[in-house]
Amino acid sequence: MFAPSVFDYLSSIDCQKHIKTLKSFCCLLVQYLKYQIMNKRKVAYIWEQDLIEFSDRLPAVLGRASMVHSLITAYGLLDQVKVIRSQSASYSELKLFHSDLYLDHLKSFTHIEDDYVVTAKDEKFGLGYDCPPVSDMYNIVSTIAGGSLTAAKCLVMNMADVAMNWCGGWHHAQKYGAEGFCYINDIVIAIEKLRTTFSKILYIDLDVHHGNGVQDAYNLSKSVFTLSFHKYEPGFYPGSGNIEDIGRLNGKGYTCNIPLHALYSDDTFVNTFDSVFTMVYSCFLPDAIVIQCGADALARDPHGGAGLTLDGYCLCIKKVLNEMKPTLLLGGGGYNHANAARLWTSITALVIEVKLDDNIPEHSFWTKYGSDYTLNIRPLLTKDLNSKNYIDECITTIKGTLYRYLSHNEDENKEPITKRRKTELDNSHEAKRDSILKKQLVLKNVKEKASIIVNCDNKLTNSIDVYDFID
Repeated sequence: MFAPSVFDYLSSIDCQKHIKTLKSFCCLLVQYLKYQIMNKRKVAYIWEQDLIEFSDRLPAVLGRASMVHSLITAYGLLDQVKVIRSQSASYSELKLFHSDLYLDHLKSFTHIEDDYVVTAKDEKFGLGYDCPPVSDMYNIVSTIAGGSLTAAKCLVMNMADVAMNWCGGWHHAQKYGAEGFCYINDIVIAIEKLRTTFSKILYIDLDVHHGNGVQDAYNLSKSVFTLSFHKYEPGFYPGSGNIEDIGRLNGKGYTCNIPLHALYSDDTFVNTFDSVFTMVYSCFLPDAIVIQCGADALARDPHGGAGLTLDGYCLCIKKVLNEMKPTLLLGGGGYNHANAARLWTSITALVIEVKLDDNIPEHSFWTKYGSDYTLNIRPLLTKDLNSKNYIDECITTIKGTLYRYLSHNEDENKEPITKRRKTELDNSHEAKRDSILKKQLVLKNVKEKASIIVNCDNKLTNSIDVYDFID
């Protein structure tokens, strides 16, 4: 932007006569460049080979994680982020949300035969039809939860402004069991980590399915505001997320649901998001934001029924990023794997402000992007079932709820100092540990170049530095 104007300016003046003007201009240019450097986002991308491989084994999304990581790598985006090696979550970290009874039951699944018959005890913990038991179950969930927990640590330690784990985002899992393809609620565990530093967390769910597991976890809370945009109609899973569902007791008003009819388009989604997010943000004034970017609201998803394109998602996420709050980006649903990879690659590029070529680069999964082999996702030709009147009614209802339960005054909306101080004291030991951890951190190059990443794409030639947390 600046280079042409600089040369035009220099060619139009006599430098000897206008030396003072030239100096002033150069000073302004230097200040501008410093501003650009200082305001460039610090971005953390969470990766670990086990994280990819274990995520690839999830029955509902077999092989998806490798496709996503491979496309991001093929576009060269890892050169412009800090790749942080994921650490598995400990048993105590998993217990930040899940019961020990459920976790102990998961440990029993070391090896599952093909003819394994689900028991009554399995079904008690939600393991069956949509969440079948798989071998090495406990290690799978601890690794996946660890990815989102590692991302949260990056934000807590101010190592990153934006951290992303596309292997996370499993928003249906409940405290006592699995549900809706989700064996672990990595989102709640990550939010609990964020709460050790950030007083108020705004959780935004863009998945086509309502984020019932996260909402249930914070239904009584004033410190975590849950905001979900989803398809809502009779018979559509999970059946929750009505506009009247606004939280309970002390948390009443701190839950917001936007129940959309089928086939919602970019225009409906973006306009609704723009209005609702603006109101929620100004009323709640979060310290950090978590976004579940489930890709199943994209057009033609086999488990979806919405009609979004990449633009619909990216315009909403850009609006959130513009608030410049510590932000955690997670994956979620997305059962057209090529489209999920398209979306999360596009969001990664959006975060680091890179424009992508519409032609998919050649790599090991290139054939999966036929028949056009492009990044673009075509919108549906069917009619959006959401009328303007319906959306306006939803926005009016939400506005009334926010006005009734949330103060518009920032000071009033803050947690009491005594309560916040108690939280600080409760977490002092963990905070000290993190402080020590931060000093020793990573940011030690482990000299493992992309040969470890190349397992997903053997045509990758550029080396990528991977960083570790050091205990």
